[in-house]
Amino acid sequence: MRLLLVEDDRRIASFLEKGLRAEGYVTETAASAREADESLRFVEFDVVLLDLGLPDESGLEVLRRLRSKDRSLPVVVLTARAEVRDKVVGLDLGANDYVTKPFSFEELLARLRAVVRSASQPEASELVVGDLRLDLLTKIAYRDGRPIELAPREWALLELFMRRPRHVLSRARILDQVWQYGFDPGSNVVDVYVGYLRRKLNLPGLVPLIQTVRGAGYRLIAPEAEGDGATA
Repeated sequence: MRLLLVEDDRRIASFLEKGLRAEGYVTETAASAREADESLRFVEFDVVLLDLGLPDESGLEVLRRLRSKDRSLPVVVLTARAEVRDKVVGLDLGANDYVTKPFSFEELLARLRAVVRSASQPEASELVVGDLRLDLLTKIAYRDGRPIELAPREWALLELFMRRPRHVLSRARILDQVWQYGFDPGSNVVDVYVGYLRRKLNLPGLVPLIQTVRGAGYRLIAPEAEGDGATA
C-alpha cells in the first residue's frame, strides 16, 4: 500500500513514517504543498494523509487541486482540534475522513484502512473513459460502441488503467497490481500485455488511448486529452 504523507512538522512526520512503514505502508513524505503536488503528479498512491497547516499554502488547496483531477483517491485530513471550519470545508472539498491532533495512532490506522476499503468497493457495474467502456460484470470492453473481447490479464490491466485515467503507472506498479506476486522486474511481460491491449483498443479511425511515458511507464488518456511528453 503506497501512502503519501503531507506533513511539514519533522517530528510528527518522522513518527508517522516509522509507524506506517512498520504497518506495511510504502510511505513518501512531502513537507509542503508544492512537494505534495509534485508527488501526486508523478507517483501513483493508494491513499493520502494530508496536513492542513503547510508552510507555503493550506492543505485545502492541495485537496482542491487533487479533486479537480482525481475524485477517487482516498484522502484523510490531519487537522488541529480547533480548526472545526477547516474540517467542514475539507470534507466538502472531497476529503474522505479527518483525524484531529493530537491523535491516537491506532485510530489513524483504522481510519486509513476504512477509507481504502471503501474506495476499493466498485461504485458501478462499469468504468467509462471517453469512448471506452469496461463492463465489470461481463469483463467485455466497448470502444466507440464496438465490443472487444479480452483475456483475463488484459481486462485486469485495462481495469487498472481505467480506475486511474491520466495517471502514469510504472511497470513495477502494474506487476504488483495485475500479477500480484513477485515477478522478475526485468521481465517484459507488462510491455507485452500493453501491446496486446493497444492492438485491441486502437481501432481504425480512433485516437490511441494508451501512451508510453518515457522513463516512467504507461497511462490511459481520454480521447480528447493530449499526452504531454508521451508517445502512443
